[in-house]
Amino acid sequence: MSYDYVILTGAGISAESGIKTFRDADGLWEGHRIEDVATPEAFEANPDLVYDFYNKRRSQLLSDEIKPNAAHMALAELEKGCSDKILIVTQNVDNLHERAGSKNIIHMHGELQSAWCKSCDSREVWTESLDLLTECPRCQKRGVMRPDIVWFGEMPYRMDEIDQAIKKCKTFVSIGTSGNVYPAAGFVRDARISGAHTVELNLDESQQSGAFVDARLGKASELVPSWVTEVLSGI
Repeated sequence: MSYDYVILTGAGISAESGIKTFRDADGLWEGHRIEDVATPEAFEANPDLVYDFYNKRRSQLLSDEIKPNAAHMALAELEKGCSDKILIVTQNVDNLHERAGSKNIIHMHGELQSAWCKSCDSREVWTESLDLLTECPRCQKRGVMRPDIVWFGEMPYRMDEIDQAIKKCKTFVSIGTSGNVYPAAGFVRDARISGAHTVELNLDESQQSGAFVDARLGKASELVPSWVTEVLSGI
């Protein structure tokens, strides 16, 4: 299927909703080294730490304080106005796009509210804590459930589908991304090679800003609604 717009979203779009961005200025992720909480090796070495880390993030997502912001809402309005011509590819593991009303979404890095059984390969919607005693609802085994999150060293989900969408889209938009995590950092170059118009909406310049034809700096909650208004007024 071809889309008019493929929109990549990163941590910057959810930061204004209270979701912490991926890395702090000191390189730590909520006080932890990435190697300690976001790799298969970390989970093998210290599952309790990894479980606790994601349990806290899942609990935060479920709190009343975390809500979609104007940027999420604007993208949902764009989808309504453009029918099935919009695909959101998000690096985020939160559900703020869905809560805002967007429906056509690929979570390339997984979802906080999903658990994956390593034994029977099933995936379950999950809002509770996970630990080594958690029983898989499908195969009833314990110690086999892990956060359904793509960790460093693992392949992001649905890459073939994403690749084809980017190569066929008319406009590629990147919102709130750092531009330093591959394969997502390479999407803009693939889009340009295929002839797509490219737009970046970001708080600061990313490592890929120079690859975009139209790069705008500012808060996602301001830039995204403004851009969506431009798009919808031109339809």
